[in-house]
Amino acid sequence: MPAEADPPALGADAAALRRLFDLLAADASADQLAQPARELRAAGASETAAAAVDEATAVALQIRQTLRQRRRREAELAALFDTAGDLARLGDLDSVLRAIVHRARNLLNADISYLSLQDPAAGDTYMRVTDGSVSAKFQRLRLGMGEGLGGLVAETALPYASTDYTYDTRFRHTGPIDEAVAEEGLHGIVGVPLRTGESVIGVLFAADRTARDFAPDDIAMLVSLADHAAVAIESVRQLEEARGALSRLEETAETSDRLNLALRRAAEAHDQLTGLVLRGGGVGDLAAQAAALFGGPIGIYDAEGDQLARAGTGAVGFVPEPADDPHFGKGAILAKGLWVCAITAGPESLGSIVLGGREDLGDEDKRLFERVSLVTALLLLLERSVADAEDRVRGELLDDLLTGAGRRGGGTSLALRARKLGVDLQLPHAVLTLGCEASARPRLVAEATRCARAEHGLAGSRDGRPVLLLPTDDPGALAARLAARFGRSVGGRVTVAASAPVRDGLPDAYREAERCMEAMLTLGRKGEGGCMADLGFVGVLLGDADVGAFVERVIGPVLDYDRLRGTDLIGTLNAYYAAGGNLSKTKEALHVHVNTVSQRLDRISAVLGRGWNDPDRCLELQMALRLHRLSGGDRQTTIDASKGFHRTAKRSTPKEV
Repeated sequence: MPAEADPPALGADAAALRRLFDLLAADASADQLAQPARELRAAGASETAAAAVDEATAVALQIRQTLRQRRRREAELAALFDTAGDLARLGDLDSVLRAIVHRARNLLNADISYLSLQDPAAGDTYMRVTDGSVSAKFQRLRLGMGEGLGGLVAETALPYASTDYTYDTRFRHTGPIDEAVAEEGLHGIVGVPLRTGESVIGVLFAADRTARDFAPDDIAMLVSLADHAAVAIESVRQLEEARGALSRLEETAETSDRLNLALRRAAEAHDQLTGLVLRGGGVGDLAAQAAALFGGPIGIYDAEGDQLARAGTGAVGFVPEPADDPHFGKGAILAKGLWVCAITAGPESLGSIVLGGREDLGDEDKRLFERVSLVTALLLLLERSVADAEDRVRGELLDDLLTGAGRRGGGTSLALRARKLGVDLQLPHAVLTLGCEASARPRLVAEATRCARAEHGLAGSRDGRPVLLLPTDDPGALAARLAARFGRSVGGRVTVAASAPVRDGLPDAYREAERCMEAMLTLGRKGEGGCMADLGFVGVLLGDADVGAFVERVIGPVLDYDRLRGTDLIGTLNAYYAAGGNLSKTKEALHVHVNTVSQRLDRISAVLGRGWNDPDRCLELQMALRLHRLSGGDRQTTIDASKGFHRTAKRSTPKEV
């Protein structure tokens, strides 16, 4: 009978084993694998059968654990392989780090994973990449060194795990960290360092929103991913440095090419400009060269704003020095839509050069424009040196002419020297002396020198005053014009006294101009211009004036009237002034009716103009009448029946009055 009872037991055992193997194949849980053993005992199986199934269950659990470890290892290897592939492709750092964080979350089956990097400047770590995070505060979290779990990992370079961070006292809790962790709802957290060599550059985390005890395999897996992340970061950093170095090399090469081109252009321009100066070119030639070089109009101006040269098409003009611009005079500046560069020689301002038609100038063009200003300064200095030498020659010639030096040789040498300087002594010339305040004298000397060059004359100084010798037929008008012009230039009153026009006898002409200057200053005519003839009888009294010209200017119209009509208005004037302006005495002297005297005086008024009998003009009229009589004028007019009345005798000028 016992032999007949064993087969059913063996059959239950086999069935339990078969079910156990099916559950193992289906990757059932440990609890499910233990179920066949429990059911066998519940069915009343023998202890031997139950023990055999228990033993098989233990083996199945070991096999299950081994299979799960292998599958996990395969998954880890696959993740690491994929990460290595990402590193090989190395598209960009953000993509690689996001992939690593995502794989860490999947491999550890975590609710969230994230990666923080150190900020050396701030001395803390900041969130770089997150996966599964829902809290904005958490994503912006920064951890100081030693703060929280991540700060401790970064400080010690060791991995740390917490089953429930909220209640874990191993870490230094801070308000911002705890608030962010609570908002994200995290409890179990693990963090491992990202290291490159001996340096920690960040931390890789995985976390659950429930309490979790992370296994050593979990931590080891996270360490492997962290090592790959560190390699990725370092590789990208090196690649970016290499790219940056390459970019800098390319920029350097481009800059070198550009500078070489600019240097060649500057050298060519410098050769052209200096060659122009050495060939004797002037400021106008330089302006034309610069206008072609920059493709815009060029204006060159002296320190007072007078235009020295202009070239090119377009609007350009003088730009005064801005009072509030400290950069003026230190290079090219943009002012009023024009590029301006001061022309200087040391501390001295020689003027400015202005470029129009260019809204912008590159650094190379600015430097080239400044180089043009330097060449312009060189040219102006050369021209000034030549002009100074010529002015010295002109001054020496003028001094010789006014002192009579060189006349011992007949004056031939003086005339030859004058012709070489463009002065024609065969033309009538006037000597002009100039007077002004002492502070304005240097500026007046410069203006006089410039005027002499422009008017084909000579300039110099004698007895402390600037002197000019200029060709003219009307010295009075010339003196008045120059007084106004020089006054504007020096910003003060300038007195100009001129001699009569002469072709010879320049020493006497100079003395006449000096007497005229003294007379003008004595008469309070400072700041005016004139000659002896303009001073009336005063000029005659000062001596060596043209008496005939004075008589002609004052009473010439009356003499002409008498000559043409056979009247004697001159006699009436003599009688009128001899009678002291009394009409009764005048008519007695003339043996005419008083009405006739009045009518003659009316004719005189019509001829000489209203105001002829004013005190000033009355004095001049009496002086002219006296000189006319002394020169034999009372016997000058006769009647010619065929030709009418005319003057038959040439008026003579007495040497002394």
